[in-house]
Amino acid sequence: MGDLFSRTHSVPLAEALRPKSLDEVIGQQHLLGPGKPLRLAFEARKPHSLIFWGPPGVGKTTLARLMADAFDAEFVALSAVFSGVKDIREAVAHAEAVRAQTGRSTILFVDEVHRFNKAQQDAFLPYVEEGLLTLVGATTENPSFEVNSALLSRASVYVLNSLSEIEMGQLFERACAKALEGLTFDEDARARLIGHADGDARRLINLLEQTRTAAETAKRMHV
Repeated sequence: MGDLFSRTHSVPLAEALRPKSLDEVIGQQHLLGPGKPLRLAFEARKPHSLIFWGPPGVGKTTLARLMADAFDAEFVALSAVFSGVKDIREAVAHAEAVRAQTGRSTILFVDEVHRFNKAQQDAFLPYVEEGLLTLVGATTENPSFEVNSALLSRASVYVLNSLSEIEMGQLFERACAKALEGLTFDEDARARLIGHADGDARRLINLLEQTRTAAETAKRMHV
């Protein structure tokens, strides 16, 4: 187990495992499979405002980042929990500067977009309409009830699903191959970790990272 314990892991496991392309994304094949709507949107290279609706840990942030990469767009992220109108105005000013300097468009990713009140949603609506911003919202709540109808009418809604047990198994194997060298799991441990994560990829990754940290700590204590 020397490779695992000979160094400190400086890169969080979630970042190490973050997909670099659509083909690396696990799950959501009803949207990303050949001929499916989100795959077609990527292939058309024509960004449009959208809202990802689904439970935690299913890839909403990852897909937003992949959109920015695919469309060579600036990526600006806000959390509706912590941001206000001032932050939106700063994002707009940044997008205007990027367009003036490089001609590139900006994807504004708003996590928990349902937490924005009507005034906050209205603040960036004109910039979505004029095409300065392409909005990518993420929400765990039904956007039909939580998102401004004017904004909703300008965005496509994509429903994301929890990962299946098979898909969680694929993520588990990828983590072991890429970042958990030296750690082995028997079938019972594997099944327990996957079951506890309950379709949430982020939760599984966090559990595996905690396991890795615990193993490193135990090894150091016995050296």
